[in-house]
Amino acid sequence: MAKRRIGKIITRPGLGYGDSDIEIPIAQDLLKVEGIPQRDAEVSYYSREFPLESFALEHSASAEWAQTERSEHTPATEELYSNYQKKMAPWIEKIKRSGDKTPKPPVDIGDHTDDIRDKARQLGYGEIGFTKFDRRYVYQSRKEFVRTDLPNAICLAYEQGYVETQDMPSYVSEVAQGDAYMSQADLSLKLVEFINEMGFSAQISGPAWHFGPMIPMFVEAGLGQLGVNGQLLSPHFGSRARLQVIITNAPIKYDSAEDYGIYKFCELCQVCFMRCPGKAIQAQRVWFRGVEKNKLIAKRCRPVMARYSGCGICMKVCPIQKYGMKPVMEHYVETGEVLGKGTDDLESYELENKGYFRSGKVPVFDRDFFDMPEGRLEHNLLEKLRSDLNDSTSLDDKYEHKLLLEFKDRLDTSSENKGKVVDMGMDMEF
Repeated sequence: MAKRRIGKIITRPGLGYGDSDIEIPIAQDLLKVEGIPQRDAEVSYYSREFPLESFALEHSASAEWAQTERSEHTPATEELYSNYQKKMAPWIEKIKRSGDKTPKPPVDIGDHTDDIRDKARQLGYGEIGFTKFDRRYVYQSRKEFVRTDLPNAICLAYEQGYVETQDMPSYVSEVAQGDAYMSQADLSLKLVEFINEMGFSAQISGPAWHFGPMIPMFVEAGLGQLGVNGQLLSPHFGSRARLQVIITNAPIKYDSAEDYGIYKFCELCQVCFMRCPGKAIQAQRVWFRGVEKNKLIAKRCRPVMARYSGCGICMKVCPIQKYGMKPVMEHYVETGEVLGKGTDDLESYELENKGYFRSGKVPVFDRDFFDMPEGRLEHNLLEKLRSDLNDSTSLDDKYEHKLLLEFKDRLDTSSENKGKVVDMGMDMEF
């Protein structure tokens, strides 16, 4: 294919602290939109009338089901999750208290953007951006925890281990994810301490316990764009980025959304869509809650994640993740082609007990493989109780009492499990 004309060149800081800046050439024919196509009024409407809720609550039925499936299919991974939860719990309690401190009055009330960015890079964050904190993306159950006097958002992306990510899905890659979360917890608390010492307040969202979705703010801060796989595709490490937001009243200058060419590049690539084992990714975009995106089908995703160590194939086979945005965009400018597409180097993967799948080959699952409970666990339990009561032809007081006791026991168990790990701690309800 013919060489492409360069539409613009984006300059970004290097990956590590002190590294030279990089320049990413974006082909003219890939330029489409800065950030994400959205209808602002619709985003506001849905956040007001149908507020978001955390996965740990809204889909607690499938979360409990997934734990049982992991125990059966990948017991080592389930044990890893359990141990990770024990290690992460005290960090989450510290994160939840991160906004409690009242710092001394600031000595310098001028712009602190560079101070915070420099400190974050010293700590080890690979991508840092600044934008307005958008409260429309706060979960309903967590609104009471989020301070209302901290208007600014510091968006922080931390890199998950590269080598381990290329081994997805595996026990090793799940360890790398957990290690990234543990590092984030430590580093974010250190950054909050730094902000407090300057005389300003700060509160942490993530890891594992988030205020709500973060990708919209990362996009607004110019740290990437939304990919077909539903993940942030960031310049240095694509969807391998682990995200955090710190809200603060420290005076900072906002960054702006960028067009990295991802919107149109993903239309040409489609590798994650083609390689998804469960066919959970949709090829066509739809408008959802005021945002144009490729909607994920959870009931075709979670069964694979539960039985194959978190899956992550959509992350593994993304060329932006595999090779980095700069090499991918340089290759496209020179050739008009997607780097790695159609090759085993990018597209191959292995599923335990299913085999090795080269480019063009995908696993086949029986229909009942995707049967799983949906919605909240308590709603499912209530429906089962109602069904049992209706189905009984000879219902007496003793049997009714037995059904009610079983219902209560299951409800109590579900309440006790609310703090359990959901997908290696991507969302935990404490």
